[in-house]
Amino acid sequence: MGKNIVVVNAGPRKGWNTDTLLDEAAAGAQEAGATIQKFNLFKLEKYTGCISCFGCKKEKFAGHCIRRDGLTPVLDAIRESDGLIIGSPNYLSELTASFRALYERLIFQSLTYNLERPSCNERSIPVLLVMTSNAPEGMYNGLLQGYQQALSRFVGPTQVFVSGNTLQLKDYSKTDWEWTMLDPAAKQLRHDTVFPQERRAIHELGASMFA
Repeated sequence: MGKNIVVVNAGPRKGWNTDTLLDEAAAGAQEAGATIQKFNLFKLEKYTGCISCFGCKKEKFAGHCIRRDGLTPVLDAIRESDGLIIGSPNYLSELTASFRALYERLIFQSLTYNLERPSCNERSIPVLLVMTSNAPEGMYNGLLQGYQQALSRFVGPTQVFVSGNTLQLKDYSKTDWEWTMLDPAAKQLRHDTVFPQERRAIHELGASMFA
């Protein structure tokens, strides 16, 4: 029986860089026999990040965020899954607020504050963290290392995939401002030549990680 993989898009733009790479990774996992369940955080009912109620620190709720809102079915699905593929664009040197909301509640529900047993999550699953960015690859290594370490510790072994210097618009000339910091021709060239290679690479990674 194939694995059940949860895919979470923490970006708002359907069919663009983050969404495309997530779908490629999911397609690779499907080819390896996995079943995919996808969530788009920007389409969910209203939700928040962690509200520090500490309900998950009660023994009967250990490992379960007790807040009920739009993120509840996502957290429940991840808890029962065999793997997680999650992606976000980089906004102002961070991942999106939607990603952070899920991340806070996903991690904190398993944190015990116990030195001998820091995590109450006894079911480790592989995680693929995808980030896309207008900035070049490698600019946010420290940021991603922090997320990778936390996800590895409280969810499961995590790999990171980054696509940088991404194409943001189909036609930069139609903006009201002159974006002189950017080179639209170079971005288009990268999108046409490098991005297809990244799509193939993450497709293969999805197949190998979630087979």
